[in-house]
Amino acid sequence: MPSYKAPIENVRFILNEVFDVSEIAKLPGYEDATPDVIDAVLEGMAQFCEEVIQPLNLSGDAEGCKYENGVVRTPKGFKEAYDQYVAGGWMGVTSNPAYGGQGLPHTVGSVLEEFVTSANMSFGMYPGLSTGAIRAIEHWAPEHLKQTYLHKMVAGTWSGTMCLTEAHCGTDLGLIRTKASAADSDGSHKITGSKIFISAGEQDLTENIIHLVLAKLPDAPPGVKGISLFIVPKFLPKEDGSVGPRNGVMCGSIEHKMGIKASATCVMNFDEAKGWLIGEPHKGMRAMFTMMNAARFGVAMQGLGIAEVSYQNAVAYAKDRIQGRALTGAKEKDKPADPIIVHPDVRKNLLTMKAFTEAARALSVWVGMQLDVIEKHPDPKVRQEADDLLALMTPILKAYFSDMGSEVANLGVQIYGGHGYIHEWGMEQFVRDARIAQIYEGANGIQALDLVGRKLPQNMGRPLRRFFHPASQFIEAEMENPALAEFMPHFAKAFGKLQQATAIIAQKGMSNPDEAAAASTDYLRMFALVAMAFMWLKMVKVAVAKLPDANGRASFYDGKIKTARFFFQKMLPETETRFRTIMAGSKSLMDLDMEQF
Repeated sequence: MPSYKAPIENVRFILNEVFDVSEIAKLPGYEDATPDVIDAVLEGMAQFCEEVIQPLNLSGDAEGCKYENGVVRTPKGFKEAYDQYVAGGWMGVTSNPAYGGQGLPHTVGSVLEEFVTSANMSFGMYPGLSTGAIRAIEHWAPEHLKQTYLHKMVAGTWSGTMCLTEAHCGTDLGLIRTKASAADSDGSHKITGSKIFISAGEQDLTENIIHLVLAKLPDAPPGVKGISLFIVPKFLPKEDGSVGPRNGVMCGSIEHKMGIKASATCVMNFDEAKGWLIGEPHKGMRAMFTMMNAARFGVAMQGLGIAEVSYQNAVAYAKDRIQGRALTGAKEKDKPADPIIVHPDVRKNLLTMKAFTEAARALSVWVGMQLDVIEKHPDPKVRQEADDLLALMTPILKAYFSDMGSEVANLGVQIYGGHGYIHEWGMEQFVRDARIAQIYEGANGIQALDLVGRKLPQNMGRPLRRFFHPASQFIEAEMENPALAEFMPHFAKAFGKLQQATAIIAQKGMSNPDEAAAASTDYLRMFALVAMAFMWLKMVKVAVAKLPDANGRASFYDGKIKTARFFFQKMLPETETRFRTIMAGSKSLMDLDMEQF
């Protein structure tokens, strides 16, 4: 059975030494979010994850969810665990205090998402969808709907979903067929249609489920410009806030999936269900993107969470499993063989896992802090700059972290050998669970298209400057720093190639959109690697400075420097290959006739 220990020391390093989390407490509304308070929250969630939900992960996968006559039962122990989650106040950690939340920074919330995913990705789907729904309702719903729903949702007694996809359309939401009638006298509409792939659409954890549903009004213009967003509760609330009669919404079935089997993925049927408009008519996509962008960042954290738990178990196994002798001579002569961690290929796999998880955590904190700046900083110029960086980096984090989460999970299976293929060891579950993150909330190819098609040209390239400027300034300031001498030339070269690729894609894409699209996935991966290198430089700079007086933490800081060296020598060179692929253009992709496939 796999194990998990929340990486508190690494998180503290990022929050307190690489990025000064105390700066967040200076933002209006975050005064109570001191490092001590944040540390206590992290310790509390770590304990909950390690002791309550991680032990349910393997059994939950084996049991899965059960469906019968519209009712879904989650696996044994999930209801009790969810009740503990709610009782601990975890549902409202980052929510607005006006609706019963604790109002802690989103930076903290993203770290908690990593912990929960590492411990039990399926369990995390239930509160995760609610968090996104809460954000959308708070940002777009009229006050009377906020008062009706948010207190219960923030408390966790009611949950939320996001209902977008239909059987005939996924990404192209302009094709949806779900209809909303004209408003009734009470302001409600009747919603009719079917949605598929609805995570947590039906479950036995909460007393009510609040669906956010995309539908089209009778006078809707065609395409995405005709989509509206509605709140559709499973049970209609009474005036006193209690649960009333059943609404016209029912779970038709649940999917039998490759992974996250303890998360109910539902077909939801709406039969003249009462729904209330959120935001303006025909402007539903704008409101839904509030939820979708939060979800995409959450998916990035899922990739990181799966990578972390896969790494932890792989490194423990590699230290314990004895097989063969080190090529340079026996390392543990009192044993019949050496632990497999002595072998270079095993070390390469482990270091790839370690180098990704540690830099990804730093990058997620840096990007996540922008959301707190957007919401709380008094200077509109600073808020705009943070919004630009968040918009630029969200598709990069979603795609790259989920790709690497899957890759790292597979490396974990490889290190376990045949045992990794067996269910009770837990490693093959990580592979299956991780795979969906590359698909949902916008498949990773869509994220790459979003990056090159929307983010690069947006406002004359303004979002790009939010990354390019600090990276350029770092190169200028640190190129002669002897502590970073072995790293800076590699970073400067990779960053230069990224700038060159950006200009080429922008130029070619103007004359032939296929050129930009053909380069998009390679460009996103190249961008991500450069961003990871930037994070490693920030970590190394701190580690080198702290090492002389590190006392008992010398090994920790020394390990950072050595892992960075591996990243720069073995992982960052991938940018060269990606650049060459970008330069090859689109012809070889588009030249083959359809019937030749």
